[in-house]
Amino acid sequence: MHRDRGVSSLLVSAVVLVVLVLAGAGSLIAGYAVSAHRARGAADLAAVSAAGRHSSGGEGCPAARRVAEAHGASVRRCTEVGDRIDFVISVEVAVPVRAPAPGLPTEAVARAHAGRLN
Repeated sequence: MHRDRGVSSLLVSAVVLVVLVLAGAGSLIAGYAVSAHRARGAADLAAVSAAGRHSSGGEGCPAARRVAEAHGASVRRCTEVGDRIDFVISVEVAVPVRAPAPGLPTEAVARAHAGRLN
């Protein structure tokens, strides 16, 4: 009759362990999602800033780098194709993941394009 003694402690421990694992996984997924959103936003802003600078006769890629860095990103690649009137600026940025998991990427990467084609 006393064989099930201590079973509730094991059951509670198992439930707590499952909750902790799920919370950790949720936190990890949220961290990657936030980094991906930040990367997309930084890429969009950097590309639009570069396009504005290029259309006014300046160099677009240095403007893209300044804007990306102001938003916590680094520019991996920036290309300017075309002349002052018809052009496309392509920017690729990377944002570090705050708490990367072993074996998963340590940064989120995003690309954006801006310009005028008539």
